Amino acid sequence: MPNVGRNDSEHENHKDGKGNVKAPENAHQISSDSWFQVAFVLTTGINSAYVLGYSGTIMVPLGWVGGVVGLILATLISLYANALVAMLHEYGGRRHIRYRDLAGFIYGRWAYTLTWALQYVNLFMINTGYIILAGSALKATYLLFWDDHTMKLPYFIAIAGFVCAMFAFGIPSLSALGVWLGFSTLLSLAYIVIAFVLSLKDGLNAPPRDFSIPGNGAGKIFSIIGASANLVFAYNTGMLPEIQATIKQPVVTNMMKALYFQFTVGVLPLYLVTFTGYWAYGNSTSAYLLNNVNGPVWVKAVANITAFLQSVIALHIFASPMYEYADTKYGITGSALQIKNLTFRILLRGGYLTFNTFVSALLPFLGDFMSLTGAISTFPLTFILANHMYLTAKKDKQSSMQQLWHWLNIVFFSIMSLVATVSAVRLISVDSKTYHLFADL
Repeated sequence: MPNVGRNDSEHENHKDGKGNVKAPENAHQISSDSWFQVAFVLTTGINSAYVLGYSGTIMVPLGWVGGVVGLILATLISLYANALVAMLHEYGGRRHIRYRDLAGFIYGRWAYTLTWALQYVNLFMINTGYIILAGSALKATYLLFWDDHTMKLPYFIAIAGFVCAMFAFGIPSLSALGVWLGFSTLLSLAYIVIAFVLSLKDGLNAPPRDFSIPGNGAGKIFSIIGASANLVFAYNTGMLPEIQATIKQPVVTNMMKALYFQFTVGVLPLYLVTFTGYWAYGNSTSAYLLNNVNGPVWVKAVANITAFLQSVIALHIFASPMYEYADTKYGITGSALQIKNLTFRILLRGGYLTFNTFVSALLPFLGDFMSLTGAISTFPLTFILANHMYLTAKKDKQSSMQQLWHWLNIVFFSIMSLVATVSAVRLISVDSKTYHLFADL
């Protein structure tokens, strides 16, 4: 476990013989990837199969004005918050290759533990969503050819979890994804282009749609609040230091290049499919856009299969911090095919994904999980903690106005996190009463 809670002077000489800032012990590769590869890791995250849900989970509850303005503002504030974390990567004379390391270095051991807990919850729920998505894509493919309702969503979720586990056994680390990131990009383009084209065709041929925000009273308000959490969920990984650890020197400069790519070129596909999907179907858009589109069976099958495969790759990205922790703790290094290493991955990663799959099948409410993830972990990790860490680390170098700006961010996002958590829990409670456990949605 890394040392936490020390002051700057204790770390100012943590450099190697070449003057590079040193990193703590780590079983996975670091400083091995170009900024372009890291940019594709980030872009894979925001253009994963989750984009097929934003028309229904963001635009429907917020409408045109709230949805468009909200997504653009979320893009800007997410870039800003991630940049703050990226600039602290070498703070205090050493590299902080884990989010919890950085928090622990600045605040102490209590922050190390709290940040690790928040991040674990964040990544677990993101992965739960990916398994729900993958299962939904498999079910949608099945129904295109066999609409007999023999196979239920929980069965497809179980299949998806098994495939995700098999992939996790064979890919030891985040950097080892390599060529898989290229496949991920092609898969993303396939379902995004198909969803866009079929939605555009449907929209051009459809009668006038209803774009009013559905619901009334308290239910409508809670839906709007929940959608605000989905806005920040769409852009943020909650594991930026872990991704930055893989980038080559100079790590801060290269990471900023990757972030600028992510929040410019990388967000365009998300905008395209989200806005077009809502325009085509109005407030009847589902939480999985491919359930709305009409077109040739084989085209829809390609879209669903590529969404399934991309979810498998994307899940591995968001599970990698847990894998790295376990591999480092138990000294799992060397060839991925060594019996010891392979056995360890099968037992630990298989156990983790089995539990994750069980939760996915038990409560397959994708939009609710997105809201809850944004509320209880994305807001605190990406916005509250990022602003406060930067404020604390750079306090002596900031003007009073800059400090006030960071405090305003901290207070605002703390309130948003609290309110959004209440809203998300209420949504899950309502859906749990509407649908039975292991529901076939």
